[in-house]
Amino acid sequence: MEELLQVGVITSTHGIRGEVKVFPTTDDPRRFRDLKKVLLDTGKEKRPLEVESARFFKQFVILKFKGIDNINDVEGYRRCPLLVERADAVPLGTDEYFIADMIGLAVEEEDGTPFGRLTDVITTGANDVYVVESPEHGEVLIPAIKECIREVSVPEGRMKIRLMDGLI
Repeated sequence: MEELLQVGVITSTHGIRGEVKVFPTTDDPRRFRDLKKVLLDTGKEKRPLEVESARFFKQFVILKFKGIDNINDVEGYRRCPLLVERADAVPLGTDEYFIADMIGLAVEEEDGTPFGRLTDVITTGANDVYVVESPEHGEVLIPAIKECIREVSVPEGRMKIRLMDGLI
């Protein structure tokens, strides 16, 4: 299991006082109100940052980090992911999973027949869509609804599905 989970990506600077505009990659952007610390993944290092303030603007979160008070200090962080440790993650509800834990799950049909491997999760307005790479059918898109997703076991590394008519 991944120990670091992505909660957002810095898209640009905001103003001249060191604030950044963040696109949230979490299901609950309100989590930024209580967020105290993040890790900035620069590609070379994971830099710990303390969140000083968070506010919301359209679909973005405007973050201010302690000790960063100038636009020049954050200019190079565009497109850098913001991560949290699993211990600081928002608790999951029933039938909720972290996407990072789901990628790579073996996918099988209800009868146990191997079907493929989960390679991506697409977030849509209505429900998520699981992208499954199947040796026999290629890339298959499966809606994350109870009629199709019969069982998910992250500890066992597998997911059972029911293929509805028209999916393949």
